[in-house]
Parts: sequence; C-alpha cells; structure tokens
Amino acid sequence: MLTTPQSIAAVVNGRVQGDPLRALSSMATLSAATPESISFLSNPRYRAQLTTTRAGCVIVAERVLPLAPHECAAASLVVVADPYLAYAQLSQWWAAQCRPPAPCGVHPSAQVEEGAHVHPKAWIGPLCHVAAGAVVAEGAVIGPHCVIGADAVVGAQTRLSASVALMSGCRIGERGILHPGVVIGADGFGFAPHDGQWVKIEQLGAVRIGNDVEVGANTCIDRGALEDTVIEDGVKLDNLIQIGHNVHIGRGSAMAGCVGVAGSATIGQRCTVGGGAIILGHLSLADDVHISAATVVTRSITKPGQYSGVFPFDDNAAWEKNAATLRQLHQMRDRLRQLEKKLP
Repeated sequence: MLTTPQSIAAVVNGRVQGDPLRALSSMATLSAATPESISFLSNPRYRAQLTTTRAGCVIVAERVLPLAPHECAAASLVVVADPYLAYAQLSQWWAAQCRPPAPCGVHPSAQVEEGAHVHPKAWIGPLCHVAAGAVVAEGAVIGPHCVIGADAVVGAQTRLSASVALMSGCRIGERGILHPGVVIGADGFGFAPHDGQWVKIEQLGAVRIGNDVEVGANTCIDRGALEDTVIEDGVKLDNLIQIGHNVHIGRGSAMAGCVGVAGSATIGQRCTVGGGAIILGHLSLADDVHISAATVVTRSITKPGQYSGVFPFDDNAAWEKNAATLRQLHQMRDRLRQLEKKLP
C-alpha cells in the first residue's frame, strides 16, 4: 500500500512539515525504518534516534519542535498533539486498508440451526455452529470453529477469531474483538461442600459485554450464578485472564495477561491491573484504581491511586500476623524515630 505524509496527516489530524507527497509504503520503528517507512516518536528516551533513523516520515509531538536539521534525519514530519494516539489511529486505518473485506453469508460447512437470526451482511465461517435463538448482527464476523450458543447475541461489526465459544444467553455488543480460544459463559466455579464431596451449584446467569470490548486469546469469562457477569463498554482484557462469576468490570478498565479476578468482585471505571495480579472475591475497587503487576488485592480499595504489593508465601497463620505487622510498619517507624530523639 502506498500513501503520503499529506494523507497520513488527514487521518491523524496533524500537519505536515517537509515533503507532503513523499511515497510511503510501511510502518516501522525509528530504528528499523527504511526511507519508505512512516514511524513515530512518543517516548522522549528515543529522541536521539531521530538523528539516525532512515524513516521517510516521522510522527512527532508539537512540543518537540522546533528541530534543527541535524536533530532529525527524516525528510518529513507529521506534527500532532499526541504521537502515540496518532500511531494507534494510523495503525487502525492502515489495517483497514490492507485487510481484505470480510465475506457475507454462511460457509457451506457451518451449521446454523432453525430459529437463529444471521444478518445477510454477517459472515459465519467454516465449521461454526450457531444455535437456535442466537442473533448475529450486521457486519459481524464469526471465525472458523466458533460456537454461538442458544439465544446468544453478537453485536454489529464484532469479530470473533477462530475457536471462540459464546455460550447460551451471553451477549457481546458492537465492534468487539474476541481473539482465538476465548470462552464467554462457561460455568462459574460454584460448589457446595457436603460429606467430603462437592455438590455443583448450577450457574443460571449469563455474561453481558458492552461495546468496543477486546478480549485476548484464551481468556475466560464465567457466567453468573444467578445474576449476570458484566463487562462494560470499552474494557480491554489481555490473554489468559480469568474473570470469575458475577464479576462487574467498569467502563474503560484494562487488564494485562494472566490476571485473575475471583467471583463477585466489582472493578470500577478506568481501572488498570498489571500482569499476574490477583483480585480476591467479593471485593470492590473504586474508579481510577491502578494495580501493579503480581499484586494480590486482599481488601477493597475505596480511593483512586496506584497500589502495589508482593508478599512472601508462608504458613497462613504466620502470614496473617506478618501481614498485619507490615501494614503498621510506617507507624512503628515514626514511633521509633520519636524514641531515638529522646535518647541522650
């Protein structure tokens, strides 16, 4: 695909400095770019690479200007307010230009049960199964080997990659992306102990997912026990995440790989959770809470902010005593300082 700095500026709402008609055919990092590449600078630590990059055009922030000739080797610049946002917008536009349009209809090897509703402009891929009562809206793309359960709903323009399971009664809104191996609506982990055995609690709720949600490969979101598990608009989940039954995740939150959220936890809006972190069940996180990687959240968080903590494994009784002491460590430090001041 060929484009120019002028065309790119129109996509990202920027302005061109230098040659507006230079031919560009790829996107690349500053270090790997060729004269036909468009690149970007968002992190100040890479600014020195502007002097050595071979990129034909670089997206930069208004705040880095002016640049002297010796400070930038690129023939053209596209100047924007936020280069990383511009890169994201450009990547979407680029993919849309390069991605072949999805077909419409139902592949001959797919099975669509009587009573399912598939929009004529949707696509059901090879070896899929769409159960009775399911709805697949306009522009939705269902990849190969997917299962759409009874009465499940796939919103307009939502894309399911290969081997996704959207179980009975579960819903995903518009413009969603589900990557390979995602399971939406498997049974939550609910069992009642009795005489040394586990008696299954049937999971009677479903999963409701809003618009513009992306779910990474092999992530699982369990259906609710009675009420639904809820994922609000704009949530982004990475690969290999476990979301337990009756969890509620607020609008615009994001979680990195291998996060585990236990049942009935409530996550506020615009929260982030680093990779490998754990949130215990029945806890609540306020809006704008940010959890560092590998942190174990053992109590509700009522105030916005950044929270971190990794504590060594130990016998549970000893661990609880040590954890209680650790939480008072700053108070003990202050008392110790006061005592030291009283010493001769």
